[in-house]
Amino acid sequence: MSQASTEIIRISGHAGAVAGEGLNREFTVCKLVDTTTCIGCKACEVACLEWNGYTFTETTFDNSYQTMPETAWNYWNLIKFNEHERADGSMMLLMRKDQCMHCADPGCLAACPADGAIVQYANGIVDFQEANCIGCGYCITGCPFNIPKFSPTTRRVFKCTLCNDRVSQGLEPACIKACPTGCLHFGTKAEMKELGETRAKQLRDVSGFADAGVYDPPGVGGTHVIYVLHDAKNPELYGGLPRDPHVPLSVRLWKTPLKWLGNIAIVGGILGMAMHYMRFGPKKEEPIPPGEVVNNERRV
Repeated sequence: MSQASTEIIRISGHAGAVAGEGLNREFTVCKLVDTTTCIGCKACEVACLEWNGYTFTETTFDNSYQTMPETAWNYWNLIKFNEHERADGSMMLLMRKDQCMHCADPGCLAACPADGAIVQYANGIVDFQEANCIGCGYCITGCPFNIPKFSPTTRRVFKCTLCNDRVSQGLEPACIKACPTGCLHFGTKAEMKELGETRAKQLRDVSGFADAGVYDPPGVGGTHVIYVLHDAKNPELYGGLPRDPHVPLSVRLWKTPLKWLGNIAIVGGILGMAMHYMRFGPKKEEPIPPGEVVNNERRV
């Protein structure tokens, strides 16, 4: 892996030149999740917890094989299960590995007001630096995939890092190392996209899944975690995967025109006060007329 792949290319709240901008991004990394070969063994869930030093929490049973309803601040990787009835009446158990998608245009980074709290490396990984997090939760509102989670104990936000510590040393993420079926693959974005398209074509031509395809949503600039789906036209079937995710318009407005308008309003207020002072001078205390009662005392 090139040295450029570990450089930061964007830092939230950073004004002016950005470290690493313009570096060679040829070696962008990507995780491919082939949902058609997932057996729901949850080995990836265990590997994620063990590698990141988290312990198992109490699980929730809701008539499903799913470990809990959604990811948590200390549970970054979750296999989602959904029973789906096909048009011919047969049943399918659709499973999807839910985690941070590491968007090329990340909404969490766009929403974050804290300098250095969220970083995007040149290899495409979006990482949280909890030491710089101010706990505002804006990153949660900016994510169209509902991924960042707030810890009430530390008052910081956490999510999957795509095992950046392993990847920076030339290793694959822990979840991929643990997968027993070859459902998970890791490499460059171009390689994984080609592998995914090949598998989708096989599903269409051989297995009868006419709508099979690769999920790599353009609304967020593409992602560095992509899926092979039996039915790419209905990604919502796979645990609520959004059909066309975008960074919320409110985030775009808040961090661009509204932010600048607010700054202009502040500057205008300061200039207004300065001009008032120059024209009228400092505020002077008005003399109290004789005979008027002030603080229970009559002035004479």
